[in-house]
Amino acid sequence: MPKLKLISKGVLLTLFIITLSGCGYNTLVELDEKVNQAWAQVENQYQRRADLIPNLVNTVKGYADFEKDVLIEVTELRSQVGQIKITADDLTDEEKFRQFQDAQDKLSGALSRLLVVAENYPQLKANENFLQLQTQLEGTENRISVERKKFNETTQEYNTTIRRFPTLITAKIFGFKEKQYLKSAPGTEKVPDVKFDFNKKDENKK
Repeated sequence: MPKLKLISKGVLLTLFIITLSGCGYNTLVELDEKVNQAWAQVENQYQRRADLIPNLVNTVKGYADFEKDVLIEVTELRSQVGQIKITADDLTDEEKFRQFQDAQDKLSGALSRLLVVAENYPQLKANENFLQLQTQLEGTENRISVERKKFNETTQEYNTTIRRFPTLITAKIFGFKEKQYLKSAPGTEKVPDVKFDFNKKDENKK
């Protein structure tokens, strides 16, 4: 009898595993993990941008007449962004996710304004550190855009799957919730196209 009970339990366990597989549970787990991995890449690029900002600010503020309010804005917004942390569980939290996006969008706008203001300082052309930082910053913005796109595509696949039958039943039973998308604020989806016309600036000084 004990042996029969053990066999029965084994059969039931096997049937349970097969049932979970058939109703899409394993697929949901895999898609959920893909979304989390995609988000980690987005965060890595945002962090890379944040790490570049202190050096950029320190380089630019070396010019005594540079507009201080722009530097203050960038520094303060970087600090605000650093205070908002998004975990894998927060990807379903619309309000917290919106706060994160708003902070990042504001920082993107402030960095754009800094580069535009920098256009009025032709002497920055001689500063190799600034030019290198500008190049790194623009490269990072491009990588942010790429990773945001990948994240949204992965999230779309996950969200679509949890709404399909029969996986929608499994999703409800095991608590798989719809995740948020990254939405760009108007004007922040493109890297600023800042061109330094140093010759023109120098001519105006003559």
